[in-house]
Amino acid sequence: MITRDEAIKLVETRIQNQNLRKHILAVEVVMKYLARELNQPEDTWAMAGLLHDLDYEETKGDPARHTLVTAELLAGLDVPPEVVDAIKAHADKKPRVTLMEKAIYCADPVTGFLVACALIRPTKKLEPIDPEFAIKRMKEKRFAAGANRNSINTSAELGLPIDRFFAIALVAMKSISAALGL
Repeated sequence: MITRDEAIKLVETRIQNQNLRKHILAVEVVMKYLARELNQPEDTWAMAGLLHDLDYEETKGDPARHTLVTAELLAGLDVPPEVVDAIKAHADKKPRVTLMEKAIYCADPVTGFLVACALIRPTKKLEPIDPEFAIKRMKEKRFAAGANRNSINTSAELGLPIDRFFAIALVAMKSISAALGL
């Protein structure tokens, strides 16, 4: 499998938007922590998170191509097929069957939702955010309206109730809060 450094170089050459780069790092770390929780291969799951939006800037005007361009890009590299499948599954380009495919589907939107939770706090930091706070905000439809709550709630398909899912995602993101600027 390609190294994390090689994957980071891919992200840096293909993604210019700093907030999108932060999102990618957040999804990477949430996937790593979910893998740990579910006794799955952390490096493989983290790689799926790191590469999941590699073509986002190129395909944002044509969402039907999102993840398919990434799959083509990764075809010549040493990226496991299950990583490519998870990348496709996060954008509904293939059915979600494996745990990794299901995990990335809920990990992707939860990162943006938790960033929104942090940004409404006076400190603009993740540290004071807890699962209870996030769950309360989930009930407010206008709050972080772009975060797909249905996708976030699919954490149940991983055997993780929403409070446990938020707890894992928060610990993960707090572990890289400096890189996220939160």
